[in-house]
Amino acid sequence: MIKDYLEIGSVVGTHGVKGEMRINPWCDSFEFFKKFRTLYLDEKGDSCLKVRTSRKHGNVFLVSVNDIDTVEKAQALRGKTLYIRRSETELPEGHYFIAELIGCKVVDADDDSVCYGTLTQVSQTGANDVWHVTNDKGEYLIPAIPDVLIDTRVQDNLVLIRPLKGIFDNED
Repeated sequence: MIKDYLEIGSVVGTHGVKGEMRINPWCDSFEFFKKFRTLYLDEKGDSCLKVRTSRKHGNVFLVSVNDIDTVEKAQALRGKTLYIRRSETELPEGHYFIAELIGCKVVDADDDSVCYGTLTQVSQTGANDVWHVTNDKGEYLIPAIPDVLIDTRVQDNLVLIRPLKGIFDNED
């Protein structure tokens, strides 16, 4: 499902005494993260933070925002999830955010009466992503490769696959 606001990371602590926050990123790169000048504190966009500066620091990002200028104010945001607005970014055609894929119904591309389950998780392995499809009989790991993924219709909450032989054989 296409979402208006997507999780991009969480506040895990502070840095220094001037309100800089340590962000654990949930995105692929700092280059992607630094494009956003506004971060949101909820998935409805009701409360936002205007980014003044951001920089990479080891495996976290250090971010300073307007109106947060003390360590105490920054510490009050610790544990908060940060969101971005989807309309403030563009993805190439046929690419989706993982958060939008989660919850999609996974159906056979050749027989839409065969539902394999629901996409519940995506593991990023390096070579290719692996999709976790869960149904009442268990969890199945599907390689996210072109031979398997036939069509992704996030707007319809649907993914069509042609599974590799043997993945769902114990479904009987």
